Amino acid sequence: MKKSKWIPLLLTLIIWAGMYYYYLPPLNIHSNESWMFFVAMIVVALVINFWTIAKTLFFHKESQWESNPLLKKLLYIPLALVVIYGVGVLLSSPILRASAYSSLLTVQNGDFAEDIHEVNYSQIPILDSDSAAKLAEREMGSMVDMVSQYEVSDYYNQINLNSKPVRVTPLEYGDIIKWITNRDTGIPAYMNIDMTTQDVELVKLPEGQGIKYSPFEHFGRNLYRYVRFRYPTAMIRSSNFEVDDNGVPYWICSVETKTIGLFGGTDIQGAILVNAATGEHAYYDVADVPQWVDKVYDAELLVEQYDYYGTLQNGFINSKFGQKGCLQTTEGYNYVALNDDVWVYTGVTSIGGDESIVGFVLMNSRTKETNYYQISGAKEISAMASAEGEVQHLGYTATFPILLNIADEPTYFLSLKDAAGLVKKYAMVNIEKYHIVAIGDTVAECEKVYRNLMANSGINVTPSGSGTTAEGKITLLKDIVVDGNTYYYLMLEGREELFAVKAADHLEVLKKQVGSTVKLEYVTETDGTCTVTSLQ
Repeated sequence: MKKSKWIPLLLTLIIWAGMYYYYLPPLNIHSNESWMFFVAMIVVALVINFWTIAKTLFFHKESQWESNPLLKKLLYIPLALVVIYGVGVLLSSPILRASAYSSLLTVQNGDFAEDIHEVNYSQIPILDSDSAAKLAEREMGSMVDMVSQYEVSDYYNQINLNSKPVRVTPLEYGDIIKWITNRDTGIPAYMNIDMTTQDVELVKLPEGQGIKYSPFEHFGRNLYRYVRFRYPTAMIRSSNFEVDDNGVPYWICSVETKTIGLFGGTDIQGAILVNAATGEHAYYDVADVPQWVDKVYDAELLVEQYDYYGTLQNGFINSKFGQKGCLQTTEGYNYVALNDDVWVYTGVTSIGGDESIVGFVLMNSRTKETNYYQISGAKEISAMASAEGEVQHLGYTATFPILLNIADEPTYFLSLKDAAGLVKKYAMVNIEKYHIVAIGDTVAECEKVYRNLMANSGINVTPSGSGTTAEGKITLLKDIVVDGNTYYYLMLEGREELFAVKAADHLEVLKKQVGSTVKLEYVTETDGTCTVTSLQ
């Protein structure tokens, strides 16, 4: 073969290698991405070698097209691939495999009061992702030594860290030049946003242990390339940033599998854990993923699987026409911290566009355990509108609600934000009796108003407050005016807590003085303040 004929072939191989290095498709027959990549390789090869192929087949003195029947048979290969792909798509479709799709998720009926315990104020996330991002950006702006080189990334992930809900995200290089000048040491810190107190901490990593493997790196240290070259067949669905109980940063790469036909029944078979600092990596099946990992299943996949479960129980045709017994999730979801795990919460409604729910589900984002609670009431969107209506003169917007247990009553909890995205007030809305809407400047105040409203509506509730009591002689009593409201701060003999009493709510405090014996109930706010809810 002449030297010139090798050039197109060599160019084809080089471009193929470059395409693989850039696009990083999994070498897996179940991946649509791999099929599309294979088609792109064929197109590239045909374009580069078009003239050589044309001369060989048609313009040569002895046309290979006429003399070699094998070449004609090669035309059947693309046709065969198209047929295989089309049949694979059809056999993987819910149209033919409705029963298999409805079985992707195992759903158990749960007991609300037993499974979801009364609220603990230190574990209520009052921030949504947008508010957390604004706080992180503000904190980053104050770090003069880092803000010129790094930025806050968009990889916010809610996890439980030492039994508290937080959002963590790494920093990223400001630009390519800053990557070049800082890549030897890696990214030196990550952000930790406390979802309950709104405190933001820039966690600096020990010297020499910066984040060197991330989506913000290039070449061999780029997270996706690093994982692909070590797990060439793995279908990576998502990459979440988490830290273990010791604050060591990791990337949790969920590995996808197809369980129905060639392309259907998306599920998670395991996770690849990559130490963001050292690059150490290991694959775990779902059942073996370490306890500290919070997110293996993304919320979108869990919601999709529940929708299959809810709509395809009686077949595909029924899901489109009769729709007997068909249920689907509502328009959004949020996260709930339970038993040191992160659970995805979303409401469940009947297909038909009504504004109520027939229940809700909690889905464990590490194990996929799913519990359904049959409770009718308002949709989350309706609850948000009700809360915003209570403060419409202030123009606040509500966050998507999370689920709480208040006096064994399923309750929506929402934060109300101003135009700058800062949390200003809190709201609680009873799911079943959604005309009960409470607003408060603090979580404790909001709960007190909420309990009183429920009591006035005939709902049997425990006394205001969390049930924590204190009794003794007053050793300190001071009054302070805060935002036009008079508060009395007192201390009791033998105790170190500082108790705050709002005078307008507890007029009996005006009769008290140092030396008086009192009995009170209180709740502890996230900042440590003890807010009195009952005073005798």
